[in-house]
Amino acid sequence: MTAAPRRDSFRFFHPLRVRWAEVDPQSIVFNGHYLTYADVAINEYFRTLGIAYPADLSRDGSDFFAIKTVLEYLAPARFDDLLEIGVRVGRLGRSSLSFTLGIWRDDEALTAGEVIYVHADASSRSSRALPQWLRDKVRGYEHCAPQD
Repeated sequence: MTAAPRRDSFRFFHPLRVRWAEVDPQSIVFNGHYLTYADVAINEYFRTLGIAYPADLSRDGSDFFAIKTVLEYLAPARFDDLLEIGVRVGRLGRSSLSFTLGIWRDDEALTAGEVIYVHADASSRSSRALPQWLRDKVRGYEHCAPQD
């Protein structure tokens, strides 16, 4: 990834204010917190789609497992900044789901990223096909077909 995704390529945004406990002595967000921001925003994305995560997946004994995360830091977030975390599904694979992320402060891109989850049996962690109901909800919300 070399540049932040375009802000207008996202339909979903989750606001989040940087808290004191998330910054270093220079009042800059410690890099590990960006993954927490991504996790919170992805959970809110699911909520917007009407998906109770993880309850809706765990009914059939499955869950999502993170297999890859990539973050590119473009500019620092600071204490008390109001951030907007953009989330969209970039790819629906047979058993994987790739989220594209962008974090902005006003119109300034701060972070670009990707989080990939595999859908798998919760006990054995062997991959399972993504449920059709999940594919339908994502496609319906995004008003397009993320790359399959």
